[in-house]
This record gives sequence, structure tokens and C-alpha cells, in this order.
Amino acid sequence: MSERRGAEVEMTAADDHRLRAYRAAAEGARRGGLVVVQEIFGVNAHIRDVCDRFAAEGYEACAPALFDRLERGVALGYDDAGREAGLELMRRADMTGAALDTQACVAALRGAGAVGVVGFCWGGRVAWVAACRAVGVAAAVCYYGGGIHEHLDLEPQCPVMLHYGRTDAAIPLDKVELVRAARPEAEIHLYDAGHGFNCDRRGSWDEAAAGAAMARTLAFLGEHVGGEARS
Repeated sequence: MSERRGAEVEMTAADDHRLRAYRAAAEGARRGGLVVVQEIFGVNAHIRDVCDRFAAEGYEACAPALFDRLERGVALGYDDAGREAGLELMRRADMTGAALDTQACVAALRGAGAVGVVGFCWGGRVAWVAACRAVGVAAAVCYYGGGIHEHLDLEPQCPVMLHYGRTDAAIPLDKVELVRAARPEAEIHLYDAGHGFNCDRRGSWDEAAAGAAMARTLAFLGEHVGGEARS
């Protein structure tokens, strides 16, 4: 997107950690709030694009900088160096801290109405945990969330939609089937695409899969979060 709708803000998590976030105001009447959870590449240009896209749909969107607990201002590219740096940060990151920071964003958005969570890659796993543990989450959408199958002991407290690529080498289909078997109430969609298919800044971007997943996501959010727009 050529013009940014949002700006960087600061907020405080329950453990007094100060984190930054990118927050984009809804265009026109607000439909609700939406926490956008980053990939391993931080709150980079793509995640800001995603926030702006949801803001254009009427959602006040906020992307917490989950790596601020380790290194502030992380915004990596999608080359090999960026991927390796992101993977190292993910390995060092603590899910408890990520959950606290996501909850801080949920709390900050409550004035916008109901609040949903949408996460990508590692953020897909964080979104799953938020659906199970966070307070005030009306719905969650997880895009190619690696490691969700390791958290199936957690029970979602809100409707959940999951998007996976059939050729995603990072998340084999047997892991997807573990999620489907353990949580049949979750709405799962498969696409003829690989990991990161929603990101048009990656070589794995798949326009058809990204479009279909976004259409489903917007319909899902409209049902569980959006409701009637508020001025």
C-alpha cells in the first residue's frame, strides 16, 4: 500500500514491559478491533500493509512488536539473512511474553468494539494461544501457524479459523490432520500453496490462495467481530 494509515504507538503489558506497536485507525465507521500478530520477521512493511488492509475494511488494527522483549525495532526482510535472524529470535522468544503483549493490544482495542486476532507464521501459533487464553478475544484466524499441533491441550474459547498450504514444507499435512482431529470445531482451509502464501513480498506468495483466504477471513471476522459498524 502506498500510503500508511497508521503510526507507531507504545503500550504496557501486564508485567510492566513497554512495547511498541503499529496501530492503524479504521476507515469510516469502525467494525471492531483486530490484533495482527507478526511473522518471525517482526513488525515489518508487510505486517504494516496487513494492518492497513484491515483498517480499510473498517477494523482498527494493531500489530504488537513481540520481539521488543529481545531486541527493539525488529523489521526484517525475506532474504536468507532475515530468515535466519528471525528464526533465532523466535527460538529465544517466550510464549508467555508474547501472550502478555498480545493481551495488551486486545485491551487497547476494546474501545473499538469486539476484538479479533489474526496471526501469520509464528504469529499464527500466538493467535491460537490467544484464542485459548486471552481475555476478550471474539475470534482468531491463524495463517500457516507452525507449532499449533504442540498446543492442542489448550481449548479455544472463541471461534477459530486456520489457513494452511498443502505444499508447506514447514507444516506437513500430518500436523494439520492432528489439529483437525483434536479440534474438529476449528474451521480449517487448505490451499494449493506453500508457507507464507499470503505475503506478496515473498517468493512463496500465491495470489489465488491469498485472495481466497482473505475473503474467508473477512467473512469470518464480519460474522464474529465486525457485526454492525459503529461511528
